[in-house]
Amino acid sequence: MQDWRWMTAADLGRGIGAGDIDPVALTEVYLEAIDAHEFRDRIYARVTHDRARAEAQAASERAKAGLRRSALDGVPVSWKDLFDTAGVGTEAGTALMKGRVPDQDAEVVKAATAAGLVCLGKTHMSEIAFSGLGLNPITATPPCVNDHDAVPGGSSSGAATSVAYGLAAAGIGTDTGGSVRIPSAWNDLVGLKTTHGRISLEGTVPLCLTFDTVGPLCRTVEDANLLLAVLEGNKPADLAGNSLDGMRLMVLDTIVPDDVRDAPREAFDKAVAQLRAAGAQIEHRYFAQLFDAFRVTGDLYAADSYGWWRDLVEASPEKMFPQILERVRGGRTVGGADYCAGWNMLRDIRKQYYAETAQFDAVIMPTAPILPPNADRLLNDDAYYKAENLLALRNTRVANLLDVCSITLPTGVPSCGIMFNGQHGTEERLLRLAAAAERALT
Repeated sequence: MQDWRWMTAADLGRGIGAGDIDPVALTEVYLEAIDAHEFRDRIYARVTHDRARAEAQAASERAKAGLRRSALDGVPVSWKDLFDTAGVGTEAGTALMKGRVPDQDAEVVKAATAAGLVCLGKTHMSEIAFSGLGLNPITATPPCVNDHDAVPGGSSSGAATSVAYGLAAAGIGTDTGGSVRIPSAWNDLVGLKTTHGRISLEGTVPLCLTFDTVGPLCRTVEDANLLLAVLEGNKPADLAGNSLDGMRLMVLDTIVPDDVRDAPREAFDKAVAQLRAAGAQIEHRYFAQLFDAFRVTGDLYAADSYGWWRDLVEASPEKMFPQILERVRGGRTVGGADYCAGWNMLRDIRKQYYAETAQFDAVIMPTAPILPPNADRLLNDDAYYKAENLLALRNTRVANLLDVCSITLPTGVPSCGIMFNGQHGTEERLLRLAAAAERALT
């Protein structure tokens, strides 16, 4: 039964459907593993034993009666600690919300529960989700699966590590600038960033409402496909018959190749060669307008986040990790006219980007230009923290700024991912391509 912990969510679902796996026994395997794990309290903020057991029992009864609600009915998952869960604390990784207990589930939690998923608990995260590193001295910093002295990536840090350490079949997180894809890449997982607005944010503690998205962190593209369907209450895409033969992939040569360190660069180059060998057509293109998009990034993110968090932050600034406090307070000096002008420019850049990349099936790049940094050095070296945090999120932020869907896949090199950016609202098409790419990369 211990092997269940390392199976894909899709395979667990098939096992339940075939009668080979009982959701109650499966959930107990995960709960026992969580409670016995050396990193339990660094990965999970709260474990929902009672809820998990009740949901598993109901899933077991449905399976026996032939009334399963979805392909993942009975599969246990974790939730980032910014999704409201009825009667269970939701604190967004910050002492500013300590003791906050919502009275109902977030819309995505409701959708997942309706599809039969089992809630194992809430996972740690970067404070208020405002960092791609996963370092959180206020609550907890999970360890990277490949280096226990390094950060795991954020802000969905516990979501990724809950899967990487076999303590959940999948994790559900959010991505505002890379918060699903960075921890997925650094822990050798698949991470899907959805188009903004596709999945409900109702009942989700925000960072930047204009950029926040919801997405899964999991083992395979098939899992990401099934979880996307669950989270939005829809049917999964048909991934059968996919191929890279004749697919046109654009290597973005603007900003994202700069300062990429040796391991991520070599992993990306090897992955591109594998994609080409599988039939993909690879072309390099430049998109100069990306510089303008990056120029307004700081103002847009800071103003949006400070607008929501201001009252809580200024009431108790001493409760925050200073690096996060400084970032969110950056929004204090952003004028209304500058904010609106930035958004007007970004909308125009998006239109140009969509037109210039429409001929390609995906735009590809290294998911992160760096490997997971050392946690102690980040805590003790402010300049190092700032530099590494900005680099960590640089490549992933492209998809958030341009509002396209994006997926990161493992390359086979530890903590090195390759990212595929689709067009706005084309998750199904992207997932089909990613499934073909996944085969080529393994």
